[in-house]
This record gives sequence, C-alpha cells and structure tokens, in this order.
Amino acid sequence: MSRRDPRVLWLIAGVATLVVGTLAGWDSRFVEAIARPPALVRAALVAVMVLAALRLLAEAIARLEAGRRTPPGSADAHDMAVLIRGVRLVFLAVAAVAAAAGWLLGSPVPIVAALLIAGVDVVETGFLLLVVSVRGGGAAG
Repeated sequence: MSRRDPRVLWLIAGVATLVVGTLAGWDSRFVEAIARPPALVRAALVAVMVLAALRLLAEAIARLEAGRRTPPGSADAHDMAVLIRGVRLVFLAVAAVAAAAGWLLGSPVPIVAALLIAGVDVVETGFLLLVVSVRGGGAAG
C-alpha cells in the first residue's frame, strides 16, 4: 500500500464523520440549526440529497452487476473489491435518503442517522477493502 492509499483515506473519512457527528450532537442549538434551515435551503438540500442518492444507487447497481458477471468460483480480490465498493455505494445512498428525510421533516434524528450510516459504512467497507487487498496480494486497489 502506498502512503496515500485511497482505502486508508476512506477509512479516515469514515472515522472523522463519526467523530464530527458525535461532537456536533452535543450542541442542540447547532443540531437544530442544521436540521431546520430556511425553507428554500431545506428544499434545495432535499433535492440535492435525493439526486445524490439516485446517482449513488445507479453507480452501485453498475458495480454490483459488474461483479455478478464473474463466473462462479473464479472471483479474485479485484472482483471482491468491486462488490464491496458497490455495497458501500448502496449504504451511502441510504444515508443520503435519510438526510433528505431529515431536512424534509425538519428533524435532526434522520440527519444524525445518515451521518452514522455513512460513517459506519465507510469504516466497515474500508476495513473490508484492506483485508481483501492483503489477502488478495494487493489486487484490490
């Protein structure tokens, strides 16, 4: 693995998301300000998150379909990495929908859930990608 391995950067991003989400949750005024911006801003945030979720889902389907085309018994580390990244994108799409629901309802709970979903998913799939790259001889990159 190189010094700037993208898998490690994803792992760091996931941990940072969890830490920032946790620290931000301690200040209820900050959480309310994030969950209930002006109506026009909320509408824009909902639209952006829904579009992001659709784009993430389309990319996830493409990756999962590419991984599915591999004949049974011939999967290698690269194929596993493609499938893991596809699953990552599905969970990030779910997080985007949760965030959109939070802004649509004006509730911080779905937004916090979105941060947790995204953070845990990135950390988990980051670890899985590191394991696949180590066990597959580095072919997962």
